[in-house]
Amino acid sequence: MLFSLTMLPPIAIGKLMGDPELSNFWWGFGIVLVVGFLLWLPFKGCKNELRLRDGYLIAVLFWVGLSVAATIPLSLSTNFEINLASAFFETVSGFTTTGASVIVGIDSLPRSINFYRLELHWLGGMGMIVLAVAILPMLGIGGMQLYKAEAPGPVKDSKLTPRITETARLLWYVYLALTILGIGLFLLGGMSWFDAVCHAFSAVSTGGFSTHDSSLSYFNNAFIDYSAIFLMIMGGVSFTLHFTVMHHKSIRFYWQDSEFKLYLFIMLLVCSICILVLMQNSVYPDFLTTLRYASFQVVSIMTSTGLLTTDFSVWPTLLPVLLVFVSFVGGCAGSTGGGLKVIRFLLLMKQGWREVNILTHPRAHTHIKINGEPVPEGVTRSVWGFFAMYVAVFAIFMLGMMAAGHDQVTAFSAVAAALNNMGVGLGTVSSNFSGLDDFTKWWLSFAMLMGRLELFTILVLFSPAFWRK
Repeated sequence: MLFSLTMLPPIAIGKLMGDPELSNFWWGFGIVLVVGFLLWLPFKGCKNELRLRDGYLIAVLFWVGLSVAATIPLSLSTNFEINLASAFFETVSGFTTTGASVIVGIDSLPRSINFYRLELHWLGGMGMIVLAVAILPMLGIGGMQLYKAEAPGPVKDSKLTPRITETARLLWYVYLALTILGIGLFLLGGMSWFDAVCHAFSAVSTGGFSTHDSSLSYFNNAFIDYSAIFLMIMGGVSFTLHFTVMHHKSIRFYWQDSEFKLYLFIMLLVCSICILVLMQNSVYPDFLTTLRYASFQVVSIMTSTGLLTTDFSVWPTLLPVLLVFVSFVGGCAGSTGGGLKVIRFLLLMKQGWREVNILTHPRAHTHIKINGEPVPEGVTRSVWGFFAMYVAVFAIFMLGMMAAGHDQVTAFSAVAAALNNMGVGLGTVSSNFSGLDDFTKWWLSFAMLMGRLELFTILVLFSPAFWRK
């Protein structure tokens, strides 16, 4: 029901920009409002605290239900043709901040449609469920289980405040502050108000949609590129860490965080490799140009944003593959980024190194520590379990794409783009995903949802034990 309100800003934008037809959004507003009201009516008197099982189920239903509802304005639009599979793919890609698009001719789209696509990014950035946590108490429903089900990362049980509602609001204040900062930076870079707002939505949410087919390369502006780099890096950092820094008014808390330090180290390492290879092959005329394009693409891919300033698929063969692999690391836990999350990668490395030490010192008792604190064995086990399941799920999705007739490069990179919520692929999906068949679009839409809800939130629904009382 509340989601119907998201149809109103595109209508206002369309009126201001002179879009010829807005009935698709009015229809979307009416349908979602009525259906939402009918679904809310039976539960309006319910004041029970959600159980863990309820939280997981509602989290999945929210994401799937809102993605279906969001397809209405696209499906009913008379300004361009799009079938149901493509419309669902586009809206799921928007909500999950994946940024993979099946629409060709983005520059010629009505402004209302373009704004709507980027609005989905912004709403999905911190998770529609986290936003709902701040609203659900008004409906008499507690929100802790929803927060646990949706918030990304293995250490998500820590809260900023005792009340989950207040926690969600605080995270959104940080999110809003970064968005306003992004709009200001892009305006300084020479963007129009429309482009500045839309690309701030995309960069802060680490989404990847743009209002132009050529993405940020349309502007060919170094200040805009570096502003986007800053925003994408910030979007890939834990928002609880951002809040801690803002609350204490000291950036030293960034440098005390092990995950943040590894996050920057990996970026700098991969960026250095890209610069060396590009310079060696004389891809760009000088060092500053190479630095600009290399750093942008490394940050964009690792944070799972997917904005582009150059076609990195034509770089020397090592680099496109390296960038796809770095997307598996992703952003920090509690950020808008996708991928495995840096904290999991850090725990996997520490656990692996501990096993090596045990081989040489069998009787040694060593503990894995993060930020100086020992990590419970249950957390390390869950990380290994997540990693094993991630590899299995990735293989299943990749084999499914190959069974549909796609080559190995396209299948591997497309699944990486979807499951890591990164949005950029290689092979036949290097420019966009419009050439895919309908089965593959549905297949990858499911992969995007699984990636956004971190596998287990969806997989647990297929467990018979989950449904037993």
